[in-house]
Amino acid sequence: MSYAIERLVAIMARLRDPVGGCEWDTAQTFATIAPYTIEEAYEVADACERGDMDDLKDELGDLLLQVVFHSRMAEEAGAFALADVIAAISDKMERRHPHIFGDAAEGGHHLWEQVKAAERGSKGSAGALDDVAIGLPALLRAEKLQKRAARTGFDWPDPAGARAKIEEELREVEAASDDERAEEIGDVLFAMVNWSRKLGIDAEAALRGANAKFERRFQAMEAAAAGRFETLNLTAQEALWQQVKRDERR
Repeated sequence: MSYAIERLVAIMARLRDPVGGCEWDTAQTFATIAPYTIEEAYEVADACERGDMDDLKDELGDLLLQVVFHSRMAEEAGAFALADVIAAISDKMERRHPHIFGDAAEGGHHLWEQVKAAERGSKGSAGALDDVAIGLPALLRAEKLQKRAARTGFDWPDPAGARAKIEEELREVEAASDDERAEEIGDVLFAMVNWSRKLGIDAEAALRGANAKFERRFQAMEAAAAGRFETLNLTAQEALWQQVKRDERR
């Protein structure tokens, strides 16, 4: 294990070497690499969802490379190195599991959250929403913001309240001007995430599933139309859509 990590660190150092390194790698910054890091995380999630272990191994390697890449740039800047990253997460995991690594008699998720809250306080984060990452996907960030707010008691007591809020927001979309409509649609989406959360549904995962289903059905329609799909009118396309749905249920 140690050799494998050291080998990867050495490869990245060689790629980033200003003399004889890779021109593309040496030109990168934290800002230019960040989108790739997010992309690789999604590809890991996709491999997990498909249950493809070979692909998961490759995608985890790609994600690990992103960690090594960021760490190498930080080391060049004199900030920290990969060893510091590993030490920091090791310390954090032990700190957040005192019932395993410390003297706490009981543990669980509530204790984890207590330790996290204490850490936020030590960093000067007084508000419940202060450290919810801005760079998260919008649906995921909405859910995290709502969960944080719920810990303060600001939450619907049951799914019915969240469901009613969607109806309210939809009416506001219909009454909105052109300039206001985007904001009101955002409120509808936020309310949908809230209802999903109250029903115990991961909104991000649910939308990924809907995307995959639409893609699968649309491709089936194109195949059934045998190259003529774009020439069909909407009524014929809708008939194909309904046929594909019926075929899936068989």
